[in-house]
Amino acid sequence: MSRIGKSPIPMPSGVTYSADGGVFKVKGPKGELSVPFNTELTIKQDGDSLLVERPSDAQRHRALHGLTRSLVFNAVKGVSDGFVINLELRGVGYRAKLAGKALELTIGYSHPVVIQPPEGVSFTVPEPTKIDVSGIDKQLVGQVAANVRKVRKPDAYHGKGVRFLGEKIALKAGKAGATGGKGKK
Repeated sequence: MSRIGKSPIPMPSGVTYSADGGVFKVKGPKGELSVPFNTELTIKQDGDSLLVERPSDAQRHRALHGLTRSLVFNAVKGVSDGFVINLELRGVGYRAKLAGKALELTIGYSHPVVIQPPEGVSFTVPEPTKIDVSGIDKQLVGQVAANVRKVRKPDAYHGKGVRFLGEKIALKAGKAGATGGKGKK
């Protein structure tokens, strides 16, 4: 049995769901999401939690079991708590600010880079070098954060750029002459 698939999904108070026709719909205080799932699997309520069950131990059903449980769990967590991904800017003069709902980045280009958030995602800038991407859809929040990071990936030699909070960048050494070593004559 799938270790992930067999674990129950806790249902917080104030969250309602329906699982009909291969679509799991969940509504909570933060919003509403729908997740498609294979109709061979069943989602049923057991007390104050949800269980995803599979019809057999066939390899295909085992694979879908864990996947469906993870997608349903992320939807339930998203409508009750939401998801936040923190980014940070490293580099001299690198900063971010909000222009309405849009994120405006000054990150070493000749012009500021403006990123419009898609529906269901919002940006906050607690400090000029910190960006928070938040929303209820885990996949969409992660994709938007990756797109913001892609505007200026961290440099391999100096570490300048947009990175996830706490991300470690392995820096390359650079040229020997730049480190003060004596060259051959």
